[in-house]
Amino acid sequence: MYIPRHAESTVEQLSKMFGAVLVAGPRQVGKTTMLKKITKDIHYTTMDDMVMMASAQEESGTFFKDNPPPVFVDEIQKAPELFPQIKMILDRDHKKGQFFLCGSQQFKMMKNVSESLAGRIGLMTLLGFSLRETHGVDFKLPFIPTDDYFSERKKHLASVSYDEVWSAIHRGSMPELCENPDFDWQLFYGAYVRTYIERDVRDLTEIGDTVKFTKFMTAAAAATGQLLNLASLARDVGISQPTADRWMSILVASHLVYLLHPYSTNITKRAIKTPKLYFLDTGLAAYLTKWNTVDVLKNGAMAGAFFESFVVSEIIKSYYNKGILEPPLYFYRDKDMNEIDLLIEDGGFLYPIEMKKHADPQKRDMDAFAVLNKIPGIQRGSGGVVCLYDNLVTLRGNDRAIPVSFL
Repeated sequence: MYIPRHAESTVEQLSKMFGAVLVAGPRQVGKTTMLKKITKDIHYTTMDDMVMMASAQEESGTFFKDNPPPVFVDEIQKAPELFPQIKMILDRDHKKGQFFLCGSQQFKMMKNVSESLAGRIGLMTLLGFSLRETHGVDFKLPFIPTDDYFSERKKHLASVSYDEVWSAIHRGSMPELCENPDFDWQLFYGAYVRTYIERDVRDLTEIGDTVKFTKFMTAAAAATGQLLNLASLARDVGISQPTADRWMSILVASHLVYLLHPYSTNITKRAIKTPKLYFLDTGLAAYLTKWNTVDVLKNGAMAGAFFESFVVSEIIKSYYNKGILEPPLYFYRDKDMNEIDLLIEDGGFLYPIEMKKHADPQKRDMDAFAVLNKIPGIQRGSGGVVCLYDNLVTLRGNDRAIPVSFL
């Protein structure tokens, strides 16, 4: 059964604006499935087909004569020779929606896109299912804690229980696992990690030791929700810090990890500069760190970090699915240890968000919001605590308790 993706309308919009559309994202998040649905009336070809790949690599000049646009080319990164041909056709014909492209190896793909197709291609990032998608909620606005957002969101609410939230955190957001509740979680993620390393990572000359790279992924998963400490990660795995830096950039380019940058201006000189690390699929992070059951995870030492990672990932999806490649998301921490988990910047306002896994939000959860009032030139918008409480309730002023179901 196909679960509709919120990104579909964004892809269709981009295809009316650009000659080519590229959907990037991690392995197995449903890029091909979604694009096949959108492009069901046009020709499909994949570079996983060895004959097609050889043709694209060796006869790139005639490839699009045999496969004329409009065409959907899957795993495009395996045939970089096609990018200059796409550019020539777009420059010649000036037609929109001629090429639909997708692939998993961002590192190779984006280099070719920036060199050949800058200004000619619409880009979007697809992650795993959002809570909205799995619950059939047809609400597509990016999350922002304003009165207007909440009044619209209330019209499209699905009931999401405490147990369902933790099940979603533990099982992760990969479509195959969401659509097939009987699929074995450990077998799936074991195969996922192996495929990712063998098909995506091993091709990169920087990765000499795949065992150490797996350890590095595991160490990064154990640090989800924390400030990025490359020196510590390098030490834990037994690699140099430059190698850790390079490997982290691969996890980020693969959209497995998101680095949330601190909010700072020239005025906020006391703000720290180190980003926070978040694993975007909490199921993969749970597998790597061996939290093997829902109960063990929700009662364990990392429960708060996993809940925070899940909320950040859901918010990021709400922006990515609307085609916003760089969501205006930050966090705040200064040298006086004032900390705000998430800041959303919009229209000259900063909207502060705390994330707490408990179900009894308190006013004191938001005490740090006051620090924003001391930054000259900053207007603080409404904020709140995203938590496991059932109802949207005002706690203080314009700040609310925000149930997960309102994301």
